[in-house]
Amino acid sequence: MLSPIMYDDELQRDLLTGLVSGFSAMEAIDSWRGEAGERPFVHATLIGLNRFDTVNLAYGEEAGDSALVEVAARIQRFAEGDAVGPVLVSRIKGGSFLLASSKPCSRERWQWLAEELLERIAVPIRNPEAGIVRLSPRAVLYGGVIDSAGEMFAHLEDAQRSLQVQSGARLLWADRNIMLAGRPTQLLEADLLTALDRDEIQIFYQPQFSAADGKLLGAEALARWQHPELGRIGATALFAIAERADHVSQLSRHIVRKAIAGAVPWPKSLRLSLNVTPADLASGNFAEEFIATVNDAGFPIERLTLEITEHTLVTELDRSAMQLAQLAALGMRIALDDFGAGFCNFRYLKQLPLHYLKLDRSMVEGITHDARDLAVFRGIIAMAQALDLLVIAEGIETAEQLSVIAEEGCESYQGFLSARPMTGEDFQRLVAKTSL
Repeated sequence: MLSPIMYDDELQRDLLTGLVSGFSAMEAIDSWRGEAGERPFVHATLIGLNRFDTVNLAYGEEAGDSALVEVAARIQRFAEGDAVGPVLVSRIKGGSFLLASSKPCSRERWQWLAEELLERIAVPIRNPEAGIVRLSPRAVLYGGVIDSAGEMFAHLEDAQRSLQVQSGARLLWADRNIMLAGRPTQLLEADLLTALDRDEIQIFYQPQFSAADGKLLGAEALARWQHPELGRIGATALFAIAERADHVSQLSRHIVRKAIAGAVPWPKSLRLSLNVTPADLASGNFAEEFIATVNDAGFPIERLTLEITEHTLVTELDRSAMQLAQLAALGMRIALDDFGAGFCNFRYLKQLPLHYLKLDRSMVEGITHDARDLAVFRGIIAMAQALDLLVIAEGIETAEQLSVIAEEGCESYQGFLSARPMTGEDFQRLVAKTSL
C-alpha cells in the first residue's frame, strides 16, 4: 500500500471528492525539488475511467458523481498503508485521478501497486437508485527525473491516448514498456515457488474488538510477500501471481499453517480468522486437509473462523456448502466476508452454514451522516438478527462510527480506529497489555 502525504492546508481541494485539485497537485509536485534545486525523481500513476461519459448517460449525472466519490474514496483508502509513501492523491478532472510519489520505489513495485489499485476500483459500485455501476479503469505509469510536473503529465496524457486505442489493455508505462523492468512476470512466478522456503511470506494480524466494550476478541490473518528486490507485495497481487503460477493451493496451505502456528500461544479467549480462496473450496478434499492442518498445529478448531467471499462461491455452491458444513460440524465458525461490496446473493444466506456477516467498509462509511446509509445498515443488522447471525464491521476509522455500530447491535469490528494490521510479535504485545 501507499502512505497518504501530509497535505498543506493551502492546497486547493476538488469540491466533489475532497481530493487535492489537479492544479494544486501540479504545484505540489513542482515543489519537490531538493534544497539546491535538484530535479526530483517521481513515480506517478494516471488513472482514467474508460468511457465514463456512458455512466452519466446510462444512470444520470447524480449517479456518475456518486461513482466518482466512491472511486476517490477507494484510491484514498488504498493510499493508507506504509509500504511506499508518502503519496499525493489528486482528482485531475472528470474520471481522471493522479497518484504521485517522490520516495524511492522500484519500477516493478510501482506497477504492482497500480495493478492492485485497478482491481479495487473495478469492483462494482452499489447505487441505491442506479443499481450496480461497473467501471473500467485504466492506468498509465511514469517513473523518472522530471523538469516539471507539466512535462511529466504531458507524457502521461500521451501514453493514455495510446492506451485507449489498445483493445483489452489496461496498463501502460509512459515509455510504452508494459513489462516489469528487469523482472518479467515469469521470473516473479519462479520467485514465488521458492519464496515459501525462503520464508518471505509474512503473516500480519488485524485485531478484532467487541463493539460494545472494546474487548480484544482475536484477529484476522493477512498475508504479505516481502520480496527481496521489490519490497512488500500485498495479498491481491500475491495471489494473482500464485494463480498464474498454478501455485494457489500450496500458497494457501502455507499461509494457514503459518498463521495458526503464530496463534498457538494466544489466550484461549481469542479467535483466529482465516481467508479461503476459490481454489481451496474447489478442491474435493479441502475440508479433510484443513482439519488435518489444524490438528497438526494443535490449535482448537472451535477457535477458528473461516472467511469466505462471494467471489469464492461463484461456482460449485452446493459443493462449497458441503465442505463448509463439515468444518462447522466440528465447531469452526463461518463468516461471509465483504458483505455489501458485491451483489449480495441472498441464496448464500440460505445454503451456507454461516455464523457471521462481515460487512464491507462501504457499508459503514456513511452511517454517521447519511440517513440512507444508516437505514441500510439497520436493515442488515435486523436481517442478521432474524437469521441468528452476528455482524462484524470492517473499516471502522472514527469514534462516531464505532458509537453507531455499537448502538445498532453490531457485535464486533476491526479498523484503523483501534489497530492496524501488525506482526505476530506486535500482536502478542497488544495481548499482554490488554485486559481479556
